[in-house]
Amino acid sequence: MNLWLILILLSLITYFVVRHNIRNITKTPVWLCWLVMMLPAFIWTAWTYFLGDEKPIPLIVLLVPLLVCPLLYGWLIQVGKPQPDKHLGAQEKPDIVEEKERKSASVRPINNQEEKALRDCFPWNVYYLQQIDYRPQAILCRGKLKTIPEQAYKKIEENIAQEFGDRFFVIFQESLQGKPFFALVPNPNAKAKDRAKPEPKAISNPSFAIFLMIITAITTTLAGVEISGISTEQLQTEPHLILQGVTYSIALMAILGIHELGHYFAALYYKIRSSLPYFVPFPPAIFAGTLGAYTQKRAPVPHRQALFDIAISGVVTGLVVTIPILFWGLAHSEIVPVATGNIFAFEALDPRFSFLLALMAKLALGSQLTSGMAINLNPIAVAGYLGLLITAVHLMPVGQLDGGHIIHAVFGQRTAIAIGQIARILAILFALVNSSFWIWTIILWFMPLLDQPALNDVTELDNLRDFLGLTALTLLLIILLPLPVTVANWLNI
Repeated sequence: MNLWLILILLSLITYFVVRHNIRNITKTPVWLCWLVMMLPAFIWTAWTYFLGDEKPIPLIVLLVPLLVCPLLYGWLIQVGKPQPDKHLGAQEKPDIVEEKERKSASVRPINNQEEKALRDCFPWNVYYLQQIDYRPQAILCRGKLKTIPEQAYKKIEENIAQEFGDRFFVIFQESLQGKPFFALVPNPNAKAKDRAKPEPKAISNPSFAIFLMIITAITTTLAGVEISGISTEQLQTEPHLILQGVTYSIALMAILGIHELGHYFAALYYKIRSSLPYFVPFPPAIFAGTLGAYTQKRAPVPHRQALFDIAISGVVTGLVVTIPILFWGLAHSEIVPVATGNIFAFEALDPRFSFLLALMAKLALGSQLTSGMAINLNPIAVAGYLGLLITAVHLMPVGQLDGGHIIHAVFGQRTAIAIGQIARILAILFALVNSSFWIWTIILWFMPLLDQPALNDVTELDNLRDFLGLTALTLLLIILLPLPVTVANWLNI
């Protein structure tokens, strides 16, 4: 039953993601594109449900749907894109030209006089402007960079603000060929000349945030009771046993909440409007009682340094809470024989699945943990372990995850897209070794690789942030990779 409930939840998430991505670019029905993207998950779930875990899914059944369905998805989008009528007669061509001219005028947000003023905003010794292209969403200014990126962005942003006020956001990024260009994107909150600037809409809803926090506290408490192996009858006769669920709930929500507060305060430091953390409750019978927490940002990120600091702050603050909770929980857990190879087997967890977890377990349990033994995690240890897994998911270098933001800030957007694609392929290989990772692999493949650019997306980070970014990727590896046999023999575990 849990497997089907997870599939239903994944289906709903996928539907809304697909609908958001394709509704304005193709006439292909959303349900058809959704069905194609969900087909691998449907096939694998049906195989597991009808044939059971005893008969592993063949490699061809795993790989073929995962490779074919994205290609079919892209083909369906292309087929549904509006195409010009190829059967127009010669007498209709002037109408086409006239229509193109009307469309060109509709996407040109500035007149000829303003275009001249815009060209004057680009000093030749800062950025030699060669071409202005008008697109529906932006004005693209292409040319040659004549000074360091940070100085060029600062100077040109000042000039455009002086000429156009807050009418445009000024974005500075690199093309796929590595050439820096400027893009002017209309600011929806720009101040009009004949009226006062409207008050920005509140981004946070404290009442709703508190409501979600209370519901999540209930679902995680019930999940903690179930993880502790306490039956309903026991709970009725011994109500104090619910405290085991409460400790799990407090530990897990502290990890999730402080992680998001790290993002929140970093965003405030850079004067980026951000919401309070919102917890996401989830039925306790399925997983951990929650799907995590998130914050919303409603302002562009000024530069790659800010993008990096906001991403890394959540990881660091979350780990500051996760590590001591996990260490304490491991130290108070019970040693049992190894019984299963599932990373969610909390009753007999093999710590060798993770290099970092194995080292922490050895430090916490000492000589009690030996070869062939596993750990029966207590509720607090489960919360810490889930916090470690959540940190690993956040550090995945894909799209708008924290890891995606970090590699974008460190290496730039072009390289980040390539690394994200490699990470998704490696996730498939990792899932082939550990079937419990398939759910995360599927989610990664549904995520877009492209991250939102910062306003100044060209200026690189300093050496310290580059080092911290590489350290974050190293942390991801030591969480995900299993303990090497030589190290396990040396530690006698």
